Parts: sequence; structure tokens; C-alpha cells
Amino acid sequence: MNFSEVFKQSNQLCKVSPDGKYLATCVQYRLVVRDFNSLQIVHLYTFLDPVMHMEWSSDSLFILCAMYKRGLVQVWSLEQPDWHCKIDEGSIGLVSSRWSPDGRHILNTTEFSLRVTVWSLCTKSVSYIKYPKACQKDFTADGRYMALAERRECKDYISVFVCDDWHLLRHFESETQDLAGLEWSPNSCVLAVWDSCLEYKILLYSLDGRLLSSYSAYEWSLGIKSVAWSPSSQFLAIGSYDEKVRILNHITWKKITQFEHPATIINAKAVVFKEVEKRPVVGSEDLSIHQLTVDNSLFSTQSKYEITQLPAQVPVIKPDPDRANPKIGISALAFSAGNHYLATKNDNMPQNLWVWDMQRLSLLAVLEQTAPVRCFVWDPHRPRLALCTGNTKVYLWSPVGCVSVNVPVEGSFQVQSLFWHCSGSSLVLLSKEHICLCYVDAEEEK
Repeated sequence: MNFSEVFKQSNQLCKVSPDGKYLATCVQYRLVVRDFNSLQIVHLYTFLDPVMHMEWSSDSLFILCAMYKRGLVQVWSLEQPDWHCKIDEGSIGLVSSRWSPDGRHILNTTEFSLRVTVWSLCTKSVSYIKYPKACQKDFTADGRYMALAERRECKDYISVFVCDDWHLLRHFESETQDLAGLEWSPNSCVLAVWDSCLEYKILLYSLDGRLLSSYSAYEWSLGIKSVAWSPSSQFLAIGSYDEKVRILNHITWKKITQFEHPATIINAKAVVFKEVEKRPVVGSEDLSIHQLTVDNSLFSTQSKYEITQLPAQVPVIKPDPDRANPKIGISALAFSAGNHYLATKNDNMPQNLWVWDMQRLSLLAVLEQTAPVRCFVWDPHRPRLALCTGNTKVYLWSPVGCVSVNVPVEGSFQVQSLFWHCSGSSLVLLSKEHICLCYVDAEEEK
């Protein structure tokens, strides 16, 4: 592994262009665009307010920057640096802004979710969509359709729009009490819709609004917490507050298995990797004042993974029952690119990451960290998982094993989040105020 020098960023706003050629970062009132390979600055833009949201267009030709406090959106062109667009929502406010899949329309959501405004960069036309619900809208993978949740007369509805001209294709009532989220399958054929955590219910709709199936695992208890489609659309994983993941199949939409997260691991086929820390011992007579203040590597705690003998005990945190949104249940799910593996995180076991084999439908590995897992993400091409825990290390798991790598930069670089470059050859690491690139060797299995 190799690492780049460190660059500044604000509000975790760092995005790689979809074509992988550019790296955009926001630093307070500035937007810095770098060539990803050389890391040289190619464009520099300034704003009146700190940027709160930044997003690339799908063709990597434009960058959208939103300043929510001002209700303002600015768009910059990489091909024509002198061209820019300004959208002012005025007194109605702005809480969300995003690109449409074609990269030529911008969808702004106003305060209190009063409406969604669709702005065209080509024709300068404006369209309005009323009654949006305060949850995400979702586009199909092919970019042809958008599903939007709406709330009218105390009932949930779903509208499906054609993205070419934004005309309404379907409008139907959803059988939910309080719709919490929706997501298209990767093949753009099925729309998954789920209820709030107060009721366990997930609904599967076709593109024309037909209810294909409805699934509910139990009643009278906190329900769904996370949902994820497999890349092939064959599986739908549902994480819930009862600390279980249920897998539905795409043929009958029935449960084919469920994955439990026990406090004691006894599965003989599973491997438990435990992170063990070791602080290097350095003689005090060898340290200068400069080393004490600058050289972070002298005091960084080294760590490695050791395989734990079974049965293995997993650290469990008891949630406070008197607080809202209890730290319990499956908060994060992610399938690997080839559908072979599923990674899960159980909130009341925050130091553990679970990896499941989707071919054998069984537990494959458990990673026990010394600190709570903050972020994990799969390599877009290989069965390789990267994670961070808010310390100075980045961790990688693959079917051949685990590795812990210290980020060798001056000062303290606490990795808060990370994401892969679209090629899978490098990782972008984010601390509170800085970014660093990690170049990962590609000798892993294909």
C-alpha cells in the first residue's frame, strides 16, 4: 500500500467524478478540482457561503454545489470554466439538491417538503412536484424513471415519473402507515417500499404500480432498520431491530433464510478475527522535541489480527430503553459486487463486522475491532472489504484474510469514513478536516 500527501476538506465533502478522472473537494468557501492521477489542481471555484452539499453530474462534466442556508445552488462546468449556473429558491428555502440521471436537470426540495422543483439546464424550464414526503427519491439504474413518495390527506402515495420529460407515469396508494423509504432493484423492475420502524412491513411493487408481494416478519415491536438489494436483484436483505437479517428471494418474495447475530459464536465454519493492539516501546533518550510533536509514527498504536478460538464471545452493549432510536439492530447492510458476500453491522455490537457467504447462506467471518466500526464499503470489482473505526488505521478483509494498515502521515489522521475509487485501485480516506488517498495493490483474487 502507498499513501498520498494530505489535503484539506470541509464537511466530509469529497467526491470522485463518475469517470474516475477528477477528485473534487470543498474547503469552506472554495471548490477544488484535482486530476485524480497527478493530484494537480485543474479548477478552483469560490462561493459566498460554505458549501453544504456537492455532487457530480453523471457524465462528469458539471459539479453541483448547494448552500442550504442561502437557498442557493451553483453549477460549474469543467469543459467551459467561464460558464456557471445559479439557482435561487428564495424564501421558500432549500433542504436538498441533487442531479437527475441525465446530468441536465436538478431536483431541489424546499423546506418542510412543500415541493420538489425540477430545473432544466438545457431549456431553462421549471417543473413542480407537490406533496413530496421527507424521504429519499430514487431513480432506476437505467435513469429512465424516478419514484417519489408523497403524503396526501394522511395517506402515503407513490408517483413514478418518466425522467425524459417528467410526466407522471403511475400514481398509486401505498399500503403503509408511515412510509420511511423506497429503493429500486438494480434491474429497475421492482420497487421496494418499507414502513417506519414502528411497523415491520415491506412492499414490492412493479413498475406499473402492481403490488407483487408484502412481507412482515412480526408485529408489535420495532421493525425495519435497513434494506439492501443484491447487485443481481436476486436477493433483498432486510435488517431489523431484532438483530436479524432476513433474505427474500426474487421469485416468490418469500424468506429463504435469516442471519442471526449471537453474542456467542459457535459456528465451526466461521472465522473470528480479533484486532490486537501493541504500542511500540521507544527509549525516552532517543526522542527529540521535534519527534515528540511531529512524528506520529512513534506513538501510533500498531495492530494486527489474531484468529480467536471458538466458541468466541462478542462484546455487547446494552441499549438504553428510555432513549429514542435505541442502539440496537442491523443499521448497515452491503453486498459485494459479485453477490457472493454480505456484510452487516449490529448496533449493539458496534465493534464487530459480520461477513456472510451468500452461496452457502452461512456466517463466514467476524471482525472484532478495538473501537466501533464507523464505515465499511466493498471494492466495486473484487470481493474485498475496507473499513475504518475512527483511528489512524484502515482495515481490509478478503476471503484470504485480514490486514490492518497504519496511515503514515504527519500529525494525527483519524479515519472517519472512506470510499473506493470506481476502478477499485485506490481508497479515499477522510478525517475530520483532511483527505488522503490510499493506493491498494491489486494482487487480490478477481
